[in-house]
Amino acid sequence: MTPTELAEPMREWRRHLHENPEFGFEEEETARFVVARLREFGFDDIETGIGGTGVVATLRCGSGGRTIALRADMDCLRIQETTNLPYASSKPGLMHACGHDGHTAILLGTAAALARDGGFDGTVRFVFQPAEEWGQGMKAMIKDGLGSRLGFDEIYGLHNMPGLPVGSFEIRPGPFMGAEDGFRIVVRGRGGHASRPDDCRDAIVCACAIVGELQTIVSRSINPAELAVVSVTSIGGDNVTNAIAGEAWIEGDCRHFDDAVSQKIEDRMHRIAEGMATAHGCSVEVVYDRVFIPTVNDAQATDHCLSAATAVFGSENVNGDAPRTGGAEDFAQALKIAPGAFAFIGNGDSAPLHNPEYDFNDAALVPGVQWFLELVRRRLPIKKA
Repeated sequence: MTPTELAEPMREWRRHLHENPEFGFEEEETARFVVARLREFGFDDIETGIGGTGVVATLRCGSGGRTIALRADMDCLRIQETTNLPYASSKPGLMHACGHDGHTAILLGTAAALARDGGFDGTVRFVFQPAEEWGQGMKAMIKDGLGSRLGFDEIYGLHNMPGLPVGSFEIRPGPFMGAEDGFRIVVRGRGGHASRPDDCRDAIVCACAIVGELQTIVSRSINPAELAVVSVTSIGGDNVTNAIAGEAWIEGDCRHFDDAVSQKIEDRMHRIAEGMATAHGCSVEVVYDRVFIPTVNDAQATDHCLSAATAVFGSENVNGDAPRTGGAEDFAQALKIAPGAFAFIGNGDSAPLHNPEYDFNDAALVPGVQWFLELVRRRLPIKKA
């Protein structure tokens, strides 16, 4: 069964998943759909409930002793879709706006092709991961035995990339995708009547001052050679139009590639928040949470990815020195327990990721399967007689 023969089934699977998105750790229907397809392909070694709603299917061929894992993510985002496509999300406020529907379809297509045609000597584990978007799914799967009871020697994953032409491939060794830290700052003052600010300690004014000063963390506390981003993404207060807020909150996230940079950001954030609160007669609480770790590709595994990609896409469409990106990826947790690598494949001229107009490009399904198949057969070659 060639990837081209799988194009139409994968398109149907992908669009079914797009129409029926589920948020992290809620992928019950998605997991059942994945298991049903795997059963159709002839799989009998399937474990469910790994990491809550994750699925791990195992396929053995020949007598080889090595095992590699291939991973796809299954969860959606809390975004209201605006594409008006015939297969647009049927669930208000939920959307596959990052292409996890496409990634799942690609891994299903890879499983179908390998189950029918083999062509490798060893074991492949197909990892369908929940809850990637908020950085908890891979850790939950590892806690449930992925990498130990369900072991592997190497692991590989891919992600679509809008703006990169379909049939193109990008990767780099070492740090490739950034870490993501979340923060929440709560300012507590003294509320009161909007006509009597002198009797109050305005938490909103203090919060706004903190937001302004947070912009100096990267510009004045981080080495310009280091990547760092500090973004305030939400701010709110008591929401009473004729009352001065007694409490306000600020939320956001930070991106980096280095634990030392993360620590500098956190330390400086505490100093700024506490200093501005004192100046405004308020108190403050800062919660800083390290959610995603950096995705660091193993050098040898990256070379394996590149050789397979060159065979599939042609050297002119392969970039082995792709720029680092501040985007975070939960796949990074798997790279702590086994060597492996993560790569980008082209999604063409689509809307950006996490955009309500985004849609995975079905033309990228076949190239994704072709690369996975080539990689498996190179990493688990059949021994010559």
